[in-house]
Amino acid sequence: MGDAGEGLIDADAKIQERMEELQLSRAQARKPIVRNPEQVQAVESLRLARKDMTRQLEATTHEGRRAQIKQAIASLDKQITQGEKALEA
Repeated sequence: MGDAGEGLIDADAKIQERMEELQLSRAQARKPIVRNPEQVQAVESLRLARKDMTRQLEATTHEGRRAQIKQAIASLDKQITQGEKALEA
């Protein structure tokens, strides 16, 4: 009778393993296909830089520096847009 119990445990383990494999394959199927991970990383880096520049703009009171930061933000916006277009292509 001990052998029958082991068989059930093995079957349960196989079923659990198969369910985990199916979950993993479903999760991978839902992930968007990234054509160029380096480009994605570059765009994310630009977004972080923009957030930092925005924070600096809020903290800066000198008008000359504020103008420089605004130009930097505009440049980052342009680069982000170009990067996003390259990812879509």
